[in-house]
Amino acid sequence: MNHYETVFIVTPVLSQDQLNEVTSKYKELLQENGAEIVNEESWGLKKLAYPINKKSTGFYHLFEFKASGDIIAKLEITFKRDERIMRNLTVSLDKYAVEYNAKRRTKLAEKAGK
Repeated sequence: MNHYETVFIVTPVLSQDQLNEVTSKYKELLQENGAEIVNEESWGLKKLAYPINKKSTGFYHLFEFKASGDIIAKLEITFKRDERIMRNLTVSLDKYAVEYNAKRRTKLAEKAGK
């Protein structure tokens, strides 16, 4: 099983319920295809570096997961077919990136606990 990280930008015109539905759709897609979700983060509404489809903001969401390589093609096709997704990026993580992400999650958890 390889480690992957996917970040996608959702159009800003959606309500909170619609945004939750989009993120849960992709989480379920990953889990149905045998992926193990390691971490999920919602980064909220952010200003884009350049306009995409005449929009200057978007909701950012991140999934870090373990899965076999064949799931990535299904995920990418689903992203492309969904008009609510403005951009997406999926990267394979090496062992150093996995260690860094684990340390970062630990630090965030300690900060939240204080």
